[in-house]
Amino acid sequence: MFIVIYGRSTCPYCVRAKALAEKLKNTLADVDYRYVDMVEEGISKADLSEKLGKTVETVPQVVIDDKPIGGCTDFEALVKAQFNL
Repeated sequence: MFIVIYGRSTCPYCVRAKALAEKLKNTLADVDYRYVDMVEEGISKADLSEKLGKTVETVPQVVIDDKPIGGCTDFEALVKAQFNL
């Protein structure tokens, strides 16, 4: 599983999502992730909306194996349901 998290370094939900991805990476053998700082990369919410094919209003936006999952709470719910973490 490959996770991409689009976020901002000043966003507490982005920090939580990144920490959860790191926990998954350290717990499961087939997990890796990439954190994309939207400010550093010059990516706007409009750019991300176009890339993901859906309107982006909040960050982080989590994508797993090229499938948009949603924000931090969506990611946390998915991890809890699938991996009981």
